[in-house]
Amino acid sequence: MSGDVPGGRGPIHVAGEVLSVKRIGAYRHLTLVAPGLAERYRPGNIVAISIGDVTPRGLLARRSFWIHRVRPTGSHGATLEIIVEAVGPGSRWLSALDQGARVELTGPLGRPFAQPKEPVTCLLIGEGYGAAPLFPLAERLRERGCVVHMLLAATDEVHLLGALEARRSARSVTVVTEDGSVGQRGRVADVLPELMTRVTPDVVYAGGSIPTLHAVAFEAEQRGAWSQTALEVAQPCATGLCQGCPVPVVGEDGVGRVVRGCTEGPVFRGDRVRWTGLGA
Repeated sequence: MSGDVPGGRGPIHVAGEVLSVKRIGAYRHLTLVAPGLAERYRPGNIVAISIGDVTPRGLLARRSFWIHRVRPTGSHGATLEIIVEAVGPGSRWLSALDQGARVELTGPLGRPFAQPKEPVTCLLIGEGYGAAPLFPLAERLRERGCVVHMLLAATDEVHLLGALEARRSARSVTVVTEDGSVGQRGRVADVLPELMTRVTPDVVYAGGSIPTLHAVAFEAEQRGAWSQTALEVAQPCATGLCQGCPVPVVGEDGVGRVVRGCTEGPVFRGDRVRWTGLGA
């Protein structure tokens, strides 16, 4: 497996601009002009956005988001795209921005997905907006000659992300919603055993809630597959300085330790995360 990380090029801080804001179901799709970030991006990276005056003391805060896609060239220069669900003050502030608004961005940040060095069969599993980083990953895997299958899940249809887009990137697409409004009724854990048996993946990539990632990591390990989980935890600074995003893991030496979710992650090997310790 290769991390596919460019040598010697770290994150940068840039003054960006909101190029467009679109509604996609329950989410906002923001396209941001971000010169310099696109050349450094790898699937699984995050971007930290400085949020305006939304805290009780008026302090500037940061929120991190999965980078959904980058466009290295265009009439406005390089752009990146993020998916936002307006559930807190920071995401609501960002969702309410208009075209032309100025934003401060730092990135790309974090450890990206490790990608196979040889063509293998891959299963990509995305739940809600946690599926956002999987679509550019699917394209990279196909470029490497990998066979790509996708499973997309959500609570309902409006929270389902990218079902049509997935069909352009994957050999097969399975859709599951908890209320049965589209695709099969159920959750990822309900359909995962049968799907794993059918596609027999060598590598499983997943983004979503902690219970879903836990289920994916467990099923992959039981079947001898390699798993990569895009873990979303609170990241107050997203740069590793504040130590505010602890993730319990088991190291290569078998010793448990706590690492920073924004720098040692946000992508982790599924068999290395101590899932029952998260949030403790």
